Amino acid sequence: MRLYALAVYLFLYVPIGIIVLFSFNAGRHASSFQGFSVQWYGKLMANPFAIDALITSLTVAFTSATLASVFGTMAALGLQGVRGPIKAFYDGVIYVSIMVPGIVIGIATLIALVSVFNVLNPALAFVWPQALGTAPSLNLGYGSLIAAHTLFTMALVIVIVRSRLASMDRALIEASTDLYATPLRTFWQITLPQIFPAILAGFLLSFTFSFDDFIIAFFVAGSETTLPVYVFSSIRRGVTPEINAIGTLVLASSLVLLVAAQFLLHGRRDGQRNGGAE
Repeated sequence: MRLYALAVYLFLYVPIGIIVLFSFNAGRHASSFQGFSVQWYGKLMANPFAIDALITSLTVAFTSATLASVFGTMAALGLQGVRGPIKAFYDGVIYVSIMVPGIVIGIATLIALVSVFNVLNPALAFVWPQALGTAPSLNLGYGSLIAAHTLFTMALVIVIVRSRLASMDRALIEASTDLYATPLRTFWQITLPQIFPAILAGFLLSFTFSFDDFIIAFFVAGSETTLPVYVFSSIRRGVTPEINAIGTLVLASSLVLLVAAQFLLHGRRDGQRNGGAE
């Protein structure tokens, strides 16, 4: 079993290690290591197309993660008191949205957006005053990317925040109510500080999933190009050390965010255990 586990880990991580190694290749071919160099990182930073794609990915990921954190927290708080079949229904919807393949979400979102645009654009052109010129047209782009990623990652935030709410000490909320605190003040001073690490962890995970997403972005990005879409377009002409450098930087940033999210979640739980023991 140990040899089997070792073989599985090698199969998973050796290709990633090769990408990281060949990102420091001094040669122009990704399949032939000709010496150690960081020149491809410098060329990557000087590539305007890659920088534009990076800015697009960062903008979409930050915006969608923020919206997912806000709406996901609101949904988790709203579902906190739900019981019975209704709770089972919402739980099923939330987990199904996580389990559904990205290609299904991408196609469904594309069809839904195009259908809505076909209805709204003629209506908008009809009511738009001629004095203001040509009516604006709703198209795929930043808005569709942010909306699709927000809906996709919001389920992650709901699951994380609900898990934190389930383990939260309800006695503090009851004590705040007994002391005549308003629900809003109880939320800001009691509930929010306790669930904030879970919200932040959900934000980091949502940011990572949105930043790394290719499938959904491929369908709904329109004329915009995210970094994964740029990488996909570039490797159709062949894999270069510059692509390996992009993969290495994305891998490093994703690992940092994931480790930070796990640290926040487990650090908070350890603190609660220690506090309870005291």
